[in-house]
Amino acid sequence: MKNSRIFVSGLAALSLVSVSACVTDPNTGEQKVSRTVLGGAGGALLGGLLGGVIGGKTGRIIGAGVGGVAGGVVGYKMDQQIKELKENTAGSGVDVTETDGGSAILVNLPDGVTFATGSYTINQTFRNTLDTVAQSMQQYPDSLIDVYGYTDSTGSDAFNQRLSEQRAQAVANYLVSRGVSAARIRSQGFGEDPSYFKGDNTTEYGRSLNRRVEIKIIPITQEDVAAARAQGN
Repeated sequence: MKNSRIFVSGLAALSLVSVSACVTDPNTGEQKVSRTVLGGAGGALLGGLLGGVIGGKTGRIIGAGVGGVAGGVVGYKMDQQIKELKENTAGSGVDVTETDGGSAILVNLPDGVTFATGSYTINQTFRNTLDTVAQSMQQYPDSLIDVYGYTDSTGSDAFNQRLSEQRAQAVANYLVSRGVSAARIRSQGFGEDPSYFKGDNTTEYGRSLNRRVEIKIIPITQEDVAAARAQGN
């Protein structure tokens, strides 16, 4: 009987989405399924789409003191943040996309512009762009932030692993220095793990795609905060 109620509830949520979820994406002008509706109707049902958060969400939400966005507006705010990030970083080489099934934002920092070869010191010319990203994070405070570092397969495994960690940490430290709460941010290096390659390591272009730092912005809803507090008690 319990399973039947869950199944019926799921159908009801899907029915709501099917009849009321068409919105215009401010980034493309195209019609799409609204994350606003999903946030309001799905709640915990769709919470599993938030995957790959460093260290898990519960402790981080409580530690960061994130208040959370109302489920009914989280999608709208996320669309707006994507639009503003794209506009404010245009021409810098930064790529802003959705990730995790449309439940998070991925900011890809370009290789060769963010760092010099073999270095983890952020290039002076790229700091204004990172300032813009930091301002966005302050403007939209109800999120957790993961910073990931990756390399190509040139050089030793140990060197690449360490470099990826140092670059991710350098970006995280810079964001904190620009006023983003350190409690919201975690960093991790993945070195030359082929699971995360985006290009062919036998070509220079492919290797340039694999050498990158990514910032994932994970919006947190009020439902996420309530669930984290319940688990923490």
